[in-house]
Amino acid sequence: MRERPIVAIDGPSGSGKTTVSKRLAQRARLTRLDTGAMYRACALAAQWAGIPWSDGERLGRMCAGLAIGFRGEGEEIRVILSGKDVSDAIRTPGISMGASEVSAHPPVREAMVALQQKMGEGGGVVLEGRDTGTVVFPDADAKFFLDAHAAVRALRRYREWGAGEGKTYEEVLKEVLRRDIQDSTREHSPLRIAEGAVVIDSTTLTVDEVVEEMLRGMPETVGGTGGGGKP
Repeated sequence: MRERPIVAIDGPSGSGKTTVSKRLAQRARLTRLDTGAMYRACALAAQWAGIPWSDGERLGRMCAGLAIGFRGEGEEIRVILSGKDVSDAIRTPGISMGASEVSAHPPVREAMVALQQKMGEGGGVVLEGRDTGTVVFPDADAKFFLDAHAAVRALRRYREWGAGEGKTYEEVLKEVLRRDIQDSTREHSPLRIAEGAVVIDSTTLTVDEVVEEMLRGMPETVGGTGGGGKP
């Protein structure tokens, strides 16, 4: 067991990973690493550089040299790309789909996984994404898979940015379902439940209820209350 734990949270788009990981990190006094934001930053960087999201080789070379970091700002974690705060720019629907597309390329994932492992190797972190418990840290001290019904996940996304983008709920639902297919069927590091992960359905749960369930699923030695089971 590590002196400082590594906690991995995976799940599909809209399942609540970002909000839950923030709250869990605060409760367990850990540092949060948003791996999904790193792929979003890659998509944005490619857009800036004029590199198609379909060009895996060029994207891989670009990602290997990217400077991506996180900066605390109150309770928020800001995403810094090449010295610029891109926290808001990477949260658009277009960049969300771009992140799914670029993350399907093995050269991109290799570069990002290496960076994520370097950032989290000392422990004391909560990572959230789609392969944190299967690829990045398969030996994490606590692993969770957060899910929710697609209709609920789409509603969350619609309330977050759909209306502002002039999209209907039905359009957002189609995008969520399309991203589910992209993430779960890609050849390299597909979205799946990690071995030993605690599966939590957040469809009818509040953020605090999900966090409490995670704390129960974490060994007491890594900041949890213990008592959680594995699927």
